[in-house]
Amino acid sequence: MSDQLWELSVERSHCQGSGVCVSIAPGHFGLRDGRAHPLRPVVSAEETVLEAAETCPMEAVFVRESGSGRLLAPPE
Repeated sequence: MSDQLWELSVERSHCQGSGVCVSIAPGHFGLRDGRAHPLRPVVSAEETVLEAAETCPMEAVFVRESGSGRLLAPPE
C-alpha cells in the first residue's frame, strides 16, 4: 500500500467539526474555523486515512486514488 498516493479532501459545507477524523488520523487532518481540513492534499496510502473517512459522521471526508480519482472512502 505504501507506494500508492491518495488525495484527501473534506466537503466543508457538510463537515460538522466533530473532530473524529483528527482523532483517528491526526497527522493527516486538522480543524480550522470549526471544520476539518486535510493537512496535505496528497499522502502515502495509510489505513488510518481510510478509517477516518469511513468514520466521519457526516461523510464529509473523501479519499481518492491519486491519478485515477477513484473513490476509496467513504463507500458509495
